[in-house]
Amino acid sequence: MSNLTWPAPAKLNLFLHIVGRREDGYHDLQTVFQFIDLEDRLTFTPRNDGAVRRVSAHPQVDAAGDLTLRAAQLLKSHTGTTAGVDIVLDKRIPVGGGLGGGSSDAATTLLALNRLWDLGLDGDALAALGLALGADVPVFVRGRAAFAEGVGERLEPIELDTPWYAIVHPGCSVSTARVFSDPALTRDSTPLRIRDLAPPGGETLAAHTLLEVARNDCEPVARALYPQVDAAFRWLAGRGAARMTGTGACIFAPFETHDAAHDALRALPAEWQGFVARGMNRSTVLSLV
Repeated sequence: MSNLTWPAPAKLNLFLHIVGRREDGYHDLQTVFQFIDLEDRLTFTPRNDGAVRRVSAHPQVDAAGDLTLRAAQLLKSHTGTTAGVDIVLDKRIPVGGGLGGGSSDAATTLLALNRLWDLGLDGDALAALGLALGADVPVFVRGRAAFAEGVGERLEPIELDTPWYAIVHPGCSVSTARVFSDPALTRDSTPLRIRDLAPPGGETLAAHTLLEVARNDCEPVARALYPQVDAAFRWLAGRGAARMTGTGACIFAPFETHDAAHDALRALPAEWQGFVARGMNRSTVLSLV
């Protein structure tokens, strides 16, 4: 089989509630994931010598922390395949922004190599392997917008509207461990039932509805720890219904049109990055699986 080039889309957490702390030290969460059309691109070239190599390296990701390499090596050890691969990553999703780029790269690697190496694993098996790499990897493997519980691995597909999002990255990388270990973090939010929020008759759930009735429990902690995140939040909140995704650092707001989202980013401070992206309920990877 020849080279494969596959997308790895980013995600937004439309809300993030922490509903408890587990005995293993992890937190029980509730969140809604929606994909956006901001994507990394990965190219996989088969090798006959069994080696797994990254041909291009992102300067902010060392080999030990590269989830694409870890995913490929995990798949090799799990299946016993003697196949190898060279991986080229075209990184377009900001690192450390809460957009799930590394997790998406890992999921795309599992899905693409399962096909490239003709391994025949199903979605359940790949999602289970993905969970060993990170809590966000399974949703990228499944490829559907979802209401998530547990550490983020229990997924219920959900239909959302697909607004245009203005997204601001304030130029800093947020430590998830630092946010989750902060004593000010809320850890006892009242659990939501997503079916109670969904409109009757099978209609889609609006992103604006979630922003009105739910919140991101990590947001006030990240804003207190990282002044850049707070500044970006306050800036975008003056232009729309701002919300932080994940543990940060990116801030987003939904808009009905591309032009409205684009206009919200006018006069963006030069030290920040701004993106306009469309919400998606199905990952672009699904068309290739």
